[in-house]
Formats: sequence, structure tokens, C-alpha cells
Amino acid sequence: MGISADSITSHIAWQKKEIGILSFPICADFYPHGAVTQQFGILRDGPPVPGIPERAAFVVDKAGLVRFAKVYPLDQVPDVDEILRAVAEAQ
Repeated sequence: MGISADSITSHIAWQKKEIGILSFPICADFYPHGAVTQQFGILRDGPPVPGIPERAAFVVDKAGLVRFAKVYPLDQVPDVDEILRAVAEAQ
């Protein structure tokens, strides 16, 4: 699943207008704003834009253990193959 600090309405508009409908759920970490991203330690409180999360990927196994964690520059798309390898290893 994906998690974003944007609203559900924003997620729907982003998919419909820009990227197409995704085959996995995106959860809204909108209210209370950034509660999940704060727990993962990736909510920005400074520049360039306070209040947005870092771009990051986490793979959490069925036992709730984080098996992969990586923070990416905001302008970089995460390496999907790297994440899928981490998912396969975590199973």
C-alpha cells in the first residue's frame, strides 16, 4: 500500500489526471496530519517544504518488522525493482 500526507480527494484526482488508477491502495495520512509519517520519522519540519513527508519506501513483513527502508530525494522516483526485491525477500 502507499501512504501519503495528501487527502483521499487529492489521491483520486492525481490518479485520474496524471498517473492512472493504481492496483494497490493509497492511504491518506491526512488527519491528524502526518501521524504515520511522523512515526516513521520522515515528516519534514523544515525546508524545502515543511509539513510534507520525505519520499521513502518501507517494506514491512507480516510480523510487523521493517525489512527495508530507504529515503529518496524528493525529485527522484524510487527504484521499483529494488523495492520488489525487498518485498520478495521479506516473504
